[in-house]
Amino acid sequence: MKVRLFYFLLLIIGFSFNGHTQALTNDELSKLVGTLKKDPKGPYQQILWFCKDGSTVLPQQRCPEPGGVQRARYKDEIIKLGKTNHIFLGQILATTPNEDFWDAENNHSRLKQYILEKYLQSVDNGWVLRRAQYYRGAIQAEDESAWGIQFLTWLLGNNDAINDQFFLIREAARTIPHAQETRNLQNIRSLSLLIAEGNPTFSDTRIKIHGQPDHTDLERVKNYRSQNYDQMSDASKEQIDKLVLALEEYYKPIVLKDLQKMAAHASPVSELRKAVFEFADEQAETKGEARIKAISQLLFKIRIDLQKEIPENRLPFLDISIKLEEILFTELTNWKPENLKELIRLNENLGLAATGCGYLENWEWESIKPSLHNQQPTEISFDQLQKLHDSARGVIEWGTAMNRAVFGPTIKLFGDFEPLAYHFADDRIRSSMLLPMGASIGRMGDFIYALSNQSNQVMDIDNQSHFRGLNPGFAKGELVVVEGNTHDLEVSRDKIYLFDSPPSDLKPVAGIATVSEGNMVSHVQLLARNLAIPNAVLSGQNLADLKKYSGTTVFYAVSPKGKVIMKPAEQMTDEEKKLFEVKKRNEEKITIPVDRIELDEVKLVNLRNVNANSSGKLCGPKAANLGQLKQLFPDHVVEGLVVPFGIFREHMDQPMPGTDGSYWQFLNKTFQAAAAKQTDGLSKAEIDEYVLAQLAILREAIKKMELLPAFKEDLKTQFQSVLGSPLGSVPVFLRSDTNMEDLKEFTGAGLNLTLFNILDADKIIQGIKEVWASPYSERSYKWRQSYLLNPENVYPSILIIPSVDVNYSGVLITKGVQSGKADELTIAFSRGAGGAVDGQAAESYVLQADGKNRLVAPAREPEYTSLPITGGTAKIACTFETPILSTENMNQIRVFAETLKQEMQITPGVHSNGPWDVELGFKNDKLWLFQVRPFVENKMAKSTGYLNSISGGSDIPKAISLNTILK
Repeated sequence: MKVRLFYFLLLIIGFSFNGHTQALTNDELSKLVGTLKKDPKGPYQQILWFCKDGSTVLPQQRCPEPGGVQRARYKDEIIKLGKTNHIFLGQILATTPNEDFWDAENNHSRLKQYILEKYLQSVDNGWVLRRAQYYRGAIQAEDESAWGIQFLTWLLGNNDAINDQFFLIREAARTIPHAQETRNLQNIRSLSLLIAEGNPTFSDTRIKIHGQPDHTDLERVKNYRSQNYDQMSDASKEQIDKLVLALEEYYKPIVLKDLQKMAAHASPVSELRKAVFEFADEQAETKGEARIKAISQLLFKIRIDLQKEIPENRLPFLDISIKLEEILFTELTNWKPENLKELIRLNENLGLAATGCGYLENWEWESIKPSLHNQQPTEISFDQLQKLHDSARGVIEWGTAMNRAVFGPTIKLFGDFEPLAYHFADDRIRSSMLLPMGASIGRMGDFIYALSNQSNQVMDIDNQSHFRGLNPGFAKGELVVVEGNTHDLEVSRDKIYLFDSPPSDLKPVAGIATVSEGNMVSHVQLLARNLAIPNAVLSGQNLADLKKYSGTTVFYAVSPKGKVIMKPAEQMTDEEKKLFEVKKRNEEKITIPVDRIELDEVKLVNLRNVNANSSGKLCGPKAANLGQLKQLFPDHVVEGLVVPFGIFREHMDQPMPGTDGSYWQFLNKTFQAAAAKQTDGLSKAEIDEYVLAQLAILREAIKKMELLPAFKEDLKTQFQSVLGSPLGSVPVFLRSDTNMEDLKEFTGAGLNLTLFNILDADKIIQGIKEVWASPYSERSYKWRQSYLLNPENVYPSILIIPSVDVNYSGVLITKGVQSGKADELTIAFSRGAGGAVDGQAAESYVLQADGKNRLVAPAREPEYTSLPITGGTAKIACTFETPILSTENMNQIRVFAETLKQEMQITPGVHSNGPWDVELGFKNDKLWLFQVRPFVENKMAKSTGYLNSISGGSDIPKAISLNTILK
């Protein structure tokens, strides 16, 4: 894996360019885009000759020496924008230095912006070039194509780049002009969108082209043109004429001999040249499964063998790869398997093709390939068929996640000022082989669900088998479909949210479903499991199809076996209506035990001196359990200090400025007043508004609180004696550790503040106050209000431990989270620190009892958090061509988990038999332990009679004939 450091700078102050300037805000960028759309020259200033010696001259003049390029010069504000915001609008390729455009230091942002902007131009009538596309001489097509050839040839000469960034390079070759234009489905989609915007009656055809394209689209569009042409605007007439030509080109018979012409440049002994020639000769008369299999094999071979070609010969083979995907798309829309055996083989071939196209990494394909292959000759068990389907669905999920990971940061960058950018990822997937592959897998899912009487029932949308329940539960509320940015999104506990990717600091909601699952053991997932919040995964297409129902009140349920129901609330049965009466009566709240708290300890405590018995007395469970781990696994736990409850309470008993009492009295008076308001009949919303306003006052007061001199002196002394360095010389984590966390009935995973890698002494002191204040945040309050009767008795302690700049980190659950099996382990890891807990798309495995490690999902986070010795954090870009965890790492986890389970059973003060939720990491292959706590699930949701009744699964046949005809 190759990594490089990059910084996404949201604000640059004091940068000198013709005077001091600042980065433009999103509002300013949005206004700039609007201005450029109206400008006849768009982002350009004037036409100039750009000479080889670096000079520029007017068009009527000539460069000092031959070889100059005539093109537009950018406006000054566009040049400044590149320097302040690292945003490049209206990019002209000719004369751009290769290294600048590859932009490795910024995770290739400039190249990705070019690809994204080409999409925006296609769907928004030129976008910032709306009028400038007619600015003669601004962009010279022949110069752009010549530059594209040299750039892509230069790039493909870099073997490391091919290994690290194959998907991006292939997408660049698809977009950057470098030869005669190939047939392009994205162009068809863009034209159909433009026509529909001006002609609403074309919308059904547009939806068909975008969702289920096939050769019948040509006749459909021709018929529409003949019936409506006279009523269409001149612009729409031009667009539909172009669309007909594009469809005719796209669906004309494939001439495979053209591929031989593209490969003819290579040496006669080239293995790829031979493979392309053999393919064109042998497949000229074939169709259906035989051709799809051959295409898939050739796509994979091109990826594997591309670097065997000399650099100058690689680009044409990459072009052949892109052409093959287009041919595959056409084949898939023209042929459907007739029986189960053909469908299984098709999905296996398409997994190979997806790898050849870069949607999967090679090692990922090797991991999933065995689970896509059926070895049975005549019949298959239901369980085996289910596994084949789940694995094939994994290919789709991993492939769409690859696209999202590569382009996600750029989409976010542009989406904040141009919302159209958020549609790019979906458009890219729907223009690829993943769209028909998804339909194929959906067909298998429908077959399976019909057999098991477990078909999803999600409104009236297509491809419902892509829904997969993660956590059982039921809810009723307004459906909110969230597209794009979730930053600063306000959510409500009585609404159901569908996200592309949920925010890591999600507040309580009635139900959730996400395109990006992240991982099974993130804080959001654990809280959902604990509170019986129904939670499911859906496809990007499902999300788009449900957009029309946003704002509708729906009933939403997920069964323990993963079946999903979503329907309008008015269609609820009497049984479903009664659920909410029962649920309201059974919402039992718990009391935080405070009788055991010891508040007389007002000195810092060495981590070595706390254990499981200390939890709820001296400190919270994080410190207590880590202290226990320090005793059990001394070489795998860092040294540490604990700020006990007593120190917090001692500080809270000080007078609170601006009030007539202490901080503690202010807190208690707030909840006493809230109780009185409830007695007076005020609504829950009114009471919450009052409490949150008071807690905000308290929170800010705690942040400004003066620490007692004796505590500050003790902190300095013990830092030196326990951590071995003076305060301010070693970076540390400050972890909130309250007595509300990890109760038997409730997990407080991720609710309160953890501060990463703090070095400066003053920042450590300020950080202690911020951690103390964090339990009074809106998110923490709202989550715990779901369960706690005495929220005023939340006491935070703090765990102070030295930072470990781990190579990768994550979570271990000592059971099968999805299967429920006690003899399995579930793990999820991300690169860098803080891995897997905040919903990252982590590398996840099930470590099975038979010794096999089953890959559930690969990592798809484009960057990770590093912990420099100078303090703070840095973001490092990463790629996915190698796995995070080695086999040896997973063996270490197996051994540790078994030892942990045995030791915790006999450890005094441990009041749980597991399973356990462990946060851990690896530094140079050494395992480090950071936290252990009970893994808490909501048993009620799994045992609810209604949820079990909708699971289906009765009368499933033991064996299914592979010759079963499919509908």
